[in-house]
Amino acid sequence: MAEKTTSLESLEREAAADRLNDIANALRDGDDFTVAVGNKNITLNPAETVNFHIAVTEKQRRFRGNRESIKIELDWKPE
Repeated sequence: MAEKTTSLESLEREAAADRLNDIANALRDGDDFTVAVGNKNITLNPAETVNFHIAVTEKQRRFRGNRESIKIELDWKPE
């Protein structure tokens, strides 16, 4: 059974970059690490090799304006 925890928040660009850096540094360190998702802290145990998926969407709308998004997904089998 899969358990999925999600959170959506608006951050300043620098705060968003800090969150990504924290995850990147924890992944680089090679140990278990904890991420905050909403009001929950989740401990992850990444493998030595991870799958990296990136997707970019560019939407051009006449009345609602342009919108861009990027999704980055990492997955692995815990060690």
